[in-house]
Amino acid sequence: MAETDSIAIASRRLTLALDALEAAAERRREIDRSQEALAHQVHALGADRAQLAGELDHATARSRALETANREVAQRITQAIETIRTVLRVDD
Repeated sequence: MAETDSIAIASRRLTLALDALEAAAERRREIDRSQEALAHQVHALGADRAQLAGELDHATARSRALETANREVAQRITQAIETIRTVLRVDD
């Protein structure tokens, strides 16, 4: 009977060890899935960042162009005002 008990104990220990191994393998698979999901998120964030950087560059260039146009218009208005003043003074 002692030999049967030893086999039963060894069998239970083996079953427990296999269950623990299976649980560890499942935890590892879950970690791998989590890491893969994080890698996808990092990639998506990188793509979003690149897109936003491009949009920012475009907006900055447009802003500079508008500033230049604004200065040119202000100069033309100033010149027009001076021309009108000159014409008005001559007519007096």
